Amino acid sequence: MRFLSILMFLTLLFSCSTDRPSGKTEAEVLFKEAQDLMKDERYLLATERLNTLRQQYPYSYYATHAELMQADILFAQENFVEAAAAYILFKDFHPRHKKLPYVIWRIAESYYFQLPETFDRDLSPGHEAIKYYEELKRAFGKYEKADEATKKISEIEKMIEQKEKYIADFYYRTEVYDAARFRYLEILRHFNDTELRDHSMVRIVRASGYLNDPQNCQKHFKVFRTKVSKDAKDELERAFKSCVNNKGSES
Repeated sequence: MRFLSILMFLTLLFSCSTDRPSGKTEAEVLFKEAQDLMKDERYLLATERLNTLRQQYPYSYYATHAELMQADILFAQENFVEAAAAYILFKDFHPRHKKLPYVIWRIAESYYFQLPETFDRDLSPGHEAIKYYEELKRAFGKYEKADEATKKISEIEKMIEQKEKYIADFYYRTEVYDAARFRYLEILRHFNDTELRDHSMVRIVRASGYLNDPQNCQKHFKVFRTKVSKDAKDELERAFKSCVNNKGSES
């Protein structure tokens, strides 16, 4: 009886281990196995099946699907740097694929999730995310994620604005006025936020005063006085008066 019990157990174990999904080809079976494993979050085994499929059946219908699923696995594992690279590779090799909007969305998302929690760190992934969100909106404006892409672009742009202001203010605070002025001028070229632009215009004029540069002070003031908001007009006037007197005082 004990022997029969062990035999039945081994038979059951063996049958379970070899229970595979049905398919017309081995490539299809491997792909379905990878799907099931991915659903169960068994990502290493799923990747193993996909690698086998791609190596042994590179011209199979399922080989292309395997490439995309591999990128999805990397994304699910939160390996966002590798996921972005995998999705970009898929996009380059399959530019007319029916899931291209999804692929572009996932590229943007892969960069979005690389962003730091605070704006005072490296925001270069944000620039890449914006690029692909914009591409999605431009090429596939009716895609279901297009509105969310717009919201995330605004969110990232706000972080970038805060970062640029932080850097410019740092130079100004540490009395590196030429670098501060350059940064504030760059802000005016690239951003439209009214409060940020007012702040930058006033600081450009004040920095010119600290640099004993009345010529640039007058040039900038002449332009800014028609662009600054009403709330900052008096402050800009005071900055100009200090500047032409070769003083940067903010009193």
